[in-house]
Amino acid sequence: MEDAEYTLMDAAEDRMWWYRAVHARLLDTLAARPGVASLPLLDAGCGTGGFLRRLAEASPRPSLGLDYNPRAAARAGAKSGQPVTAGTVNELPFPDAAFGAAVSVDVLSHAGADQERALAELHRVLAPGGTLVLNLPAYAWLFSAHDRRVHNARRYTAGRAAALLRAAGFAEVSARYWNGLLLPLMVLQRKVLARGDTHASDVGDFPPWLDRLLHGVSDLERRAGLPLPAGGSVLLAATRP
Repeated sequence: MEDAEYTLMDAAEDRMWWYRAVHARLLDTLAARPGVASLPLLDAGCGTGGFLRRLAEASPRPSLGLDYNPRAAARAGAKSGQPVTAGTVNELPFPDAAFGAAVSVDVLSHAGADQERALAELHRVLAPGGTLVLNLPAYAWLFSAHDRRVHNARRYTAGRAAALLRAAGFAEVSARYWNGLLLPLMVLQRKVLARGDTHASDVGDFPPWLDRLLHGVSDLERRAGLPLPAGGSVLLAATRP
């Protein structure tokens, strides 16, 4: 991503409703499927470190971060207090079977990510029995100015994303949509209100009342735990055999 988008992320990820919502879902998934708990966790594409900090607050498990942008990586290390290195998911600078779990949020969708190569690398650095957790943007038809701003090249269906993980050698693959209750508002924002090439990404400050409302709806969906037929994102979990 461009430096301006990293700056927006750094300012927003501790309080913006979407980041809080996705972080909660990642933590839920890791609690249910911790992988090899005696080994550290990798946040591949950690951005400016918001989720790494949540991990440090939620668990004593060691974690490491990686981001393509060296300035973002430095910020992530300072924010989270965890070791973070600059590098690419296409060629992870870690030894084989080094991690018991790995998380990657909206990274395989980036123009700079080779999704098959990145999945092969994540498979390589996970120990047998390790867990991979991915979040990906949903539906090619939802591509918008937001995606152009954050350099997304791809959006996914749950079925397509699950098939990619199986083809990469992962097992016990689960894939589910989330942010389904808010999908109509997302479509309105992306395809009607902010459909022009000059529009900004969706990352930023919301009025407090709106942020609380959006987070409340998303959290209600999360706590209900019901599978949804559609949503703005796909959350996947898989095991490295």
